[in-house]
Formats: sequence, C-alpha cells, structure tokens
Amino acid sequence: MKTIANYIRSLFLFELLKGLSVTGSYFFARKFTLQYPEQKAPVSPRFRGLHALRRYPNGEERCIACKLCEAVCPALAITIEAEPRDDGSRRTTRYDIDLFKCIYCGFCEESCPVDSIVETRVYEYHFENRGEQIMTKQMLLDIGDKYEQQLAADRAAQAAVR
Repeated sequence: MKTIANYIRSLFLFELLKGLSVTGSYFFARKFTLQYPEQKAPVSPRFRGLHALRRYPNGEERCIACKLCEAVCPALAITIEAEPRDDGSRRTTRYDIDLFKCIYCGFCEESCPVDSIVETRVYEYHFENRGEQIMTKQMLLDIGDKYEQQLAADRAAQAAVR
C-alpha cells in the first residue's frame, strides 16, 4: 500500500507542488525588505558604532586622562598623552583611536569613570584616504558635540534599566 502511495505522489509531483505552495505564500505575503539609503533599520540604544568624546554642559571636556580606556583596550587601538594644566588637573593633549584596530567591544566605554568616551549609534562612515581611520581628539570631540542629544538620551535610558 505504501508503494502505491509513493507512486501516486511521484506521478503527481506532490513535493514540487508543496514547494511551490510555500513559495507562493511568501510571494503574496507582506515584504520586510528595507530600501537601505531611503529607509533606515532601527538601531538598538546599546549599539556600538562610531566613537565620540563627550563634554560637560559647561563646555569642558570630560576626559581626565586616567588612561583606563587605553589600558583596557584589547586591540591596543587607543593612544593617550596627557599633561597637567595650570589648575593642577590633568587633561589629554593627544587622544587617538585607530578604527582599523578597534574591535568595537565597548570596554573603553565601560571603563571610563566620567563617561567621556562613548560609542554612538552611527554606523554610516567610511574612509577614502590613508590615515583617515585614525580619529584624533578634535574629531572625537566634534562627533560628541554633534550627537550629544542622542548620547544623553541613551545614557538616561540605560540608567533607568539598571
């Protein structure tokens, strides 16, 4: 009896019709493809993208040159040089991140005691010339200034979850 059923299934191409029904159901279903440049996919607040250095509301940079981020970086992508200021506090004179070395682990962000170095939700960036992958202190501060509203909102949302 089983042999006859298998013969009938192969005669009427049952497996082929079953596969076509699955294809047909997806053909008429609502599409979930995004047209990328025009439509952006939603990004989690915890996404780790382009780095930025933040400032205090009075405009002073947050980094106190403790060099914890440099020490904890597993890829050795961060280079910091610091010197004392006139008022006795330490600030960085050089803060470089080589984005080709960086593995976007977020350890630098977690180790920072003053929430200075952060990773934004920006994932659309590229480099056209040699050396552009090294983000200098001024470049990082400019990115932080540009996205401060979003960074502050993300930090507040993360603090509410904890």
